Amino acid sequence: MSNKKGFERNFWVAIIMEFFERGAYYGVLSVLSVYLVISGNEGGLGFSKAQAGTIMGTIQPLLYFLPIIAGGIADRYGYRRILFFAFTCITAGYLFTAITHSYIPVFASLLLMAVGAGFFKPVISGTIAKSTTEENSTLGFGIFYWSINLGAFLVPLILVPILKARGYNNIFYMAAAVGCILMLINTFIYREPKANVEIRKKLSENKDEKSVGKMVMGILGVLKDVKFITLIFLYSGFWILYFQMYGTVLWYLKEYVDMTPLNEAVNSFLSIFVSNPSWKFDTEHVTVINAGVIICLQLIVSRLVQKWPALPTMIMGIGCGTLGMFILSLGSTPWVFITGLMVFTLGEMTTHPKFLSYIGIIAPPDKKALYMGYSFLYGVIGSSIGSFLGAGLYVKIVEQMHQPQLLWLIFTGIGVLSIVGLLIYNKIVKR
Repeated sequence: MSNKKGFERNFWVAIIMEFFERGAYYGVLSVLSVYLVISGNEGGLGFSKAQAGTIMGTIQPLLYFLPIIAGGIADRYGYRRILFFAFTCITAGYLFTAITHSYIPVFASLLLMAVGAGFFKPVISGTIAKSTTEENSTLGFGIFYWSINLGAFLVPLILVPILKARGYNNIFYMAAAVGCILMLINTFIYREPKANVEIRKKLSENKDEKSVGKMVMGILGVLKDVKFITLIFLYSGFWILYFQMYGTVLWYLKEYVDMTPLNEAVNSFLSIFVSNPSWKFDTEHVTVINAGVIICLQLIVSRLVQKWPALPTMIMGIGCGTLGMFILSLGSTPWVFITGLMVFTLGEMTTHPKFLSYIGIIAPPDKKALYMGYSFLYGVIGSSIGSFLGAGLYVKIVEQMHQPQLLWLIFTGIGVLSIVGLLIYNKIVKR
């Protein structure tokens, strides 16, 4: 069953699943680090920033590491089974987070959610790959990327403020309800990709095809590729900056940035259409800005840099992201804050597609899928270091020394180091 563009029904089912799951995830993530640290009187859990950094520094690396192994498991046991497992973990994880209030149970609940989300990611992207052809693959993955950002834009913009006003736990109940909806879609609408049936039949006939020994040798082969591992390590510097958007940036907004001028400007505009508007910029809108800029400008940026060489374009994008961090150090006015976020996002959308392209170039022809899987290590390194380092620096520099501008200058320095490292890398690789 297909439409005019030639997409199978399963393609659109996967797009809907991705929209719902990412919407729920980014809705939660847009407020999570703040919910963990604000006091019970404000509706939060009252954990320390170090404890919040430990949670964020554990669940986010897990989300990037699990897809490396989950794809092979899904090929062996079937996509629908793995999706059922993923949605069970996601639903239970969000639900338990909503009803628990002490550190260990909340940590365990979020870990359960991360396991589900980590297994969901490769299965749904694999479904897109197997539901498109060579002719419509580019368009298909473009729609897929948009569905991610559309969910990350709409849910924090519309649902999160309404739910948060009634209590933060309602955001987690919403995400758990989404998990139930996804379970129903998987049960009654989603179909196992046809290609998977043949793959599983082949695996059952040849048990050695995906043996543990062969998998370990494949992993060691990737880890011995010095050029690849060096690239991942250097690129991770940028992602240390990126993961501040879900930690230190939200704390800084809550504690240092007075958004009153922006709120007044927006409400003045809204008063043309409604009487007595009371819109307020809050932590969830950081995610809204990031996703909104991508939705509006990604196609333009992608076309602009399409024919540019991959590695120099990556370096330029990281430079743009680093500039965004530097802008945050220039002041705590809402205009400086939003400009910094938008410039950073421009850097993100410039560098990451080119990174994926470059991995495709340097990977051996017979190991491209393996290398693409292990390219997720940038997120493992960036999120683990970024969350722990960000929390530690925020406590030391912002809370104790009262110098938030120094925090952003330190992260700017990390971005500069990443740029310098990649410039040297580019020179060596060219030679």
